[in-house]
Amino acid sequence: MSRGLSRRAAGALFALVLPACVLSGCASYRAAPLEPLADATLRGPALAAMVAPAASFRNPVLQPVAIDPSQPLTPDALAIIAVLANPDLKAARAKARVSSAQAFQAGLLPDPTVNLGYDFRLSGPDPQNGWAAALAYELTALRDRGVAMRSAGGAERQVRLDLAWQEWQTAEQAKLLAVRIAGLQTAARLGADTKAEADGALSRTLQAAARGDLKADDIETRRLATLDASDKLAAAQKDLGGARLDLNRLLGLPPQTPLSIAFAAPAPAQTAEALFDRARDQRLDLKALQAGYESSNADVRKAIYDQFPSFQLTVNRAKDTAGTQTIGPAINFTLPVWNRNHGGIRIAEATREQLKAEYAARVFAARADIAELVETLALAQRQRAEAQAQIGAIRRVAEATAAAAAHGDVAQAAADTAQQILRDKETALAALDQSIAEQTISLELATGGPLP
Repeated sequence: MSRGLSRRAAGALFALVLPACVLSGCASYRAAPLEPLADATLRGPALAAMVAPAASFRNPVLQPVAIDPSQPLTPDALAIIAVLANPDLKAARAKARVSSAQAFQAGLLPDPTVNLGYDFRLSGPDPQNGWAAALAYELTALRDRGVAMRSAGGAERQVRLDLAWQEWQTAEQAKLLAVRIAGLQTAARLGADTKAEADGALSRTLQAAARGDLKADDIETRRLATLDASDKLAAAQKDLGGARLDLNRLLGLPPQTPLSIAFAAPAPAQTAEALFDRARDQRLDLKALQAGYESSNADVRKAIYDQFPSFQLTVNRAKDTAGTQTIGPAINFTLPVWNRNHGGIRIAEATREQLKAEYAARVFAARADIAELVETLALAQRQRAEAQAQIGAIRRVAEATAAAAAHGDVAQAAADTAQQILRDKETALAALDQSIAEQTISLELATGGPLP
C-alpha cells in the first residue's frame, strides 16, 4: 500500500515538475509601442551623443573618428554620424537581426513529438479501458542539420556584408554632400560678389544716364547683367539649400538643423588597374555575393539529400481493453518513386547559377565604372591645372586695372569687366574643385574602400 502510494506521489510530483521545467524555458510576450520610436526618429540624434559611438565604431572599411561637436565637422565625421543615425540604416540593421535569428534557428534540433490516446470501453467481454502512447522523432533533421547550418550561416554573412556595404554607401554619400556643400558655398559667395558688383555698376550707369552721359542701350546692358547675376546667385543658393537638406536627411536630423562643415581635400587616385584589383579584394557587395554563393552551394547539397527517403523513428507503448500491453518501434519514411525532389534540385541549381552570373556582372560593372571615373577625373584635373595656370595672370590684370581706375587712368567699367572675368575664372575653378572632389569620392565608393 505504501509502495503504491509512494509511486502515485512520485508520479504526481513528476507531473508537476515536468511542466514547470518546460515552461521555465518559454519566452514571454511584451508589448512594444510604435509611437515612441517614431517620435525619437523625428527628433533626430544629438551630436554630443554621437561622440562615444563614433570613437568605438566598427566596420570592415570605415574607421572610427573623434568628433568634437564644438568644431566644424569633417567629411569623415559626417560619414560616421550618417552610418550611426541614418533611419534607413537603423531599419536595415533591425532587418539583419532576422537573418541572425534564422541562423540560430537552423542550428536547433527539432523537439520530439508525443501522441497520447485513451479508449473507453463501452461494451464487450473485455473488462478494461485501453490506452496508447507514442514518442516520435524526425531523424531527417539530424541528417540535414550540417548543410542547413551552412546555408543559414552563408545567408547571414551575406546579409551582414550587404548591410556593411549599405553603410559604406551611406557614409560616402555623406562625404559627397559635404564636399558639394563646400563647393556650393564658394559658388554662392562668388555669385553674391558678382551680384553686388553688377548692382553697383547698374547704379553708376543710371546716374550717368541721368546726367546724359550714357545712352539707353548701356542701361539695358547693365540691367541684363544684374538680372543674370541675380539668377545665378539664386540658383547657387537653391542648390546649396537642397544639399544641406539632403545632408540633414541622410544624418537623420530635422530639416532646419544648422551644421558647420570643414572641407578636406580628397586623396589622389591611382591607375584604374590597381584600383580594380583593390575593388575585387575589398568591395563588400562582392564578398556578400560570395557568401550568398556559399549558402546556395549548401542549398544544392540539401536539395540532393532530400531526394533520398526521410525517416521518422517512433516508439509505441499501448494497452488494449483485454489488458495486453505492447511496446515496439516504428519507422516512417517517404518512398522516392516519382518526385525524388527533382524540382527542388533544379530550383537550387538555377539559383546558384543566377548568383554566379550576378557576381560576374557586378565585377564587370565595377571594372567599367572605375575605368570611367579614373578617365573623367584625369580630365577634370587637367582642366583645373590649365585654369590654375591662367588665373594668376587674370588676377594681376584685374588688380592693375582696378588700380588704374582708382587713379582715373581707365574707366571704371573696364575695371569692373576685369574683376568679373576674374570672378568667372574663380567660379569655374571652384566648380572644377567640387567636381574633382565628388568624382574622387565616387571613385572611392566604386573601389569599396578608402583610396591609398
